[in-house]
Amino acid sequence: MSGVALGSMAFAWVSWAEAAGTNGALPVPPPRKPLRVKPVLTYATPQRAPKTSWRPWGGIQTEEDAKAETARIVEELNKLRADADFPVEFLPVTAIRDPKQLEGVTDLAGADTVLLYAAGGPSHVFQQFRDQGKDVIYFVRHKSGPVSLWYEIVSPIQLRGHTDERVTKNFDEQDVVVDNMGEVLWRLRALCGLKNTMGSRIVAIGGASGWAHPRAPELAKERFKLDIQTVSYPDLTELIKAARADRAAVALAQKRAEAYLKLPGTTLETEYKFVENAMLLDQVFRAIMKQADCRSITINECMGTIMPIAETTACLTLSTLNDDGYMAFCESDFVVVPSGILLSNISGRPVFLNDPTYPHEGLITLAHCTGPRKMDGRTVEPARILTHFESDYGAAPKVEMRKGQITTNILPGFKAERWVGLLGEIVDSPFLAICRDQIDIRFKCDSLQLAQRMPGFHWMTCYGDYSKELGYALKRVGIQWEFLG
Repeated sequence: MSGVALGSMAFAWVSWAEAAGTNGALPVPPPRKPLRVKPVLTYATPQRAPKTSWRPWGGIQTEEDAKAETARIVEELNKLRADADFPVEFLPVTAIRDPKQLEGVTDLAGADTVLLYAAGGPSHVFQQFRDQGKDVIYFVRHKSGPVSLWYEIVSPIQLRGHTDERVTKNFDEQDVVVDNMGEVLWRLRALCGLKNTMGSRIVAIGGASGWAHPRAPELAKERFKLDIQTVSYPDLTELIKAARADRAAVALAQKRAEAYLKLPGTTLETEYKFVENAMLLDQVFRAIMKQADCRSITINECMGTIMPIAETTACLTLSTLNDDGYMAFCESDFVVVPSGILLSNISGRPVFLNDPTYPHEGLITLAHCTGPRKMDGRTVEPARILTHFESDYGAAPKVEMRKGQITTNILPGFKAERWVGLLGEIVDSPFLAICRDQIDIRFKCDSLQLAQRMPGFHWMTCYGDYSKELGYALKRVGIQWEFLG
């Protein structure tokens, strides 16, 4: 067996039959961790007093009112869970009139987020949650149920502390929701994505790098606490040799290559052997990530070094890994890799790392050779399997991405201080003499404005609009989100 030092862990190739188990299945990525949400209802039960203002605003004034509100909250959260396209766990609702009642709430410590139904009651309970490091979404009612006291006073008291300026740290106007549970849902989606990104592990084949910015891996660790584990190219060489000597692994790669090329809309325009070798490399990478207990991988020096080792390019391999729920990136560029991890964890979909061109007349071309075919997470889109453009070698997909599709595009800055966001619409999938996966996207902001505000180099693209979620998550890691629309 061959061994690889993976950070502090040791990795060794085992027979594919042993790695796959009795059913012979491919390793699959571990699922996203659920966001654990603790719903807390704060209320008061004022007592009638003669000739004085004895009760504050609000429709919850008695214990019976609070019980009815608790039941309403449970019903709302059950629907929210059913609507969620991300993993979320709602803990039992706790209703309190006094912050001291929280002392006996044992499940609060394990919660990631507090969903605070601020019907009434004390204001300082909020700070207790913040002191414990919890994210807080502050929910008040206008017409969705009995009106909340804090619908009136959350701004002047909670946010501004009886002043004209916001005094709260890491909590702002965007953390307050009135009535709309859909507004709660996208905030929870953002926080789930951030939870699964912070401190996550990624394997860097050939080491971590940054396009023209050597401090990129260090900044990725600072901002997102990424656990970057390295596999050297000499060690990868030994792993591939071991895989080629494994009859079960080779047979599976051959079977997968045949099945892949039979997918509807697939045409082969390169050597068949390159596709087989790409599938074997895919299996090596899956085995590495299984040992590392992670779902993210990136490849340094993929424009040359890996080709003679794998006897193909990594382009198709990265595409198939992304289609199966992994996060696989070329170039080991840690300027852009964190944006891909975060966007995929928020959306639950594959993402497309690409090279942008120059914006003009509301249009820009994005291209690379590693595009996923399941950009919506389900549908296999048509693809021509060609060579990698710059080397004219190996196997790379030219995916016909869906025209009319709205995309979220992230433009990460080199300093990890500012990311620009841009929505676009795919209007064409051309075939220019550039990287194989190509899309022209149309955008609504001014072309000159985009050209002037573009930071960094590589972009990250995903089907759908996740611009709100990204901004909501990034403010918690100290990165400015500049959304150009």
